[in-house]
Amino acid sequence: MFTALEFFAGSGLVRLGLAPEFETLWANDNCPKKRAVYVANHPWEKFHLADIQDVRGRDLPAADLAWASFPCQDLSLAGNLNGMNTGTRSGLFWDWIRVLKELEEHGKRPPVLVAENVVGFVVADQGKHFRQAYGALRDLGYRVGAVVIDANAFVPQSRPRAFMIAVAQDIPLDGLSQQFPSEPFHPTGLVRTSFVVDDPGWVWWSLPFPKGKRPVFSDLCERDAPCDPPSKTRELCAMLSSLNKKKLDAARQVKMFFAGTAYRRTRPDEGGNKVQRLEIRFDGIAGCLRTPNGGSSRQTVILVDQGLVRSRLMTVRECARLMGAPDTYQLQGSYNDGYRAMGDAVAVPVTRWLTYHLLTPLTARSRSVLRPESTFEECRITEWGSGEAAGTASCLSRDFDV
Repeated sequence: MFTALEFFAGSGLVRLGLAPEFETLWANDNCPKKRAVYVANHPWEKFHLADIQDVRGRDLPAADLAWASFPCQDLSLAGNLNGMNTGTRSGLFWDWIRVLKELEEHGKRPPVLVAENVVGFVVADQGKHFRQAYGALRDLGYRVGAVVIDANAFVPQSRPRAFMIAVAQDIPLDGLSQQFPSEPFHPTGLVRTSFVVDDPGWVWWSLPFPKGKRPVFSDLCERDAPCDPPSKTRELCAMLSSLNKKKLDAARQVKMFFAGTAYRRTRPDEGGNKVQRLEIRFDGIAGCLRTPNGGSSRQTVILVDQGLVRSRLMTVRECARLMGAPDTYQLQGSYNDGYRAMGDAVAVPVTRWLTYHLLTPLTARSRSVLRPESTFEECRITEWGSGEAAGTASCLSRDFDV
């Protein structure tokens, strides 16, 4: 089994995706509410509640992998786009770099790194922030590349995320990288940013596309969850534009069960005035989960059954299912606490895909460099869904060929 350090560990979904190949030796976050979710599902003694600015590399164990899902608020297109300046929330990336330097000074350099964030990390400010982060990892002596993975390849949620993957120079990349970019994991925005980086050492990581049946939102929704009173549903339906009313009318006419999702958006009306609209979708895919900072940040579920329309907020368990977490995953605290824990997380099957197809073979090769007699098969655990990953919903863990 390989070992990992989790920075900005949140509610522990990355740990689910890394298991069983990786054992987390140490995890860190500064949010007590996320810690409550993490330790309800994973060993509490591995979790270190502290600001990363107070973390020192000398105090951490040596590990094969260091994963950092650093804050996205200053890089998200829905946020303020302040970027990764020191002192901003996304600027905590530089404290991660500091800790990596300290690990190296104490002979505990991780051979494999992952930095995860929203796609704005790649494209914001014409790739400026990504180029700075890329340069920092190159200065530490790593080879670096990136992929963008949308969780909707595995779960019914539109959730593209960027993953910067860095490896020690001496790890062979045969079969794990490719000469040129290709869709869907190297979209146009990432290719453009690679031109901005302008480094001949850039790595185009190679990933297969999943083959298997992805569930639709109707498969995951809680049909017996309490709904809004009819007056609230009528109020929401009154916020529909003519286009969205047509979507709802089409669903009602089919006379079968549909579960759609909706977000409130501010849009201009026919006179150019800004009004709040409810935009719904019945394509089986939920919108990207957000943190519940306000009513418009929480997703509405629109249920249509034999022509009857009902509405309610998305449940916390539905949020967890959209992130690929099993129903056994405990969600502590209030509704907003659970919603935030999932909205800030990384979808389990996305981490799982990266782990199986890139992180595990890369780490095995790093071990082989240190111990030439070892082999990939000796180092890895091949059973899908055992250990901490056991219990993940079958539609997320067994219907995809790994």
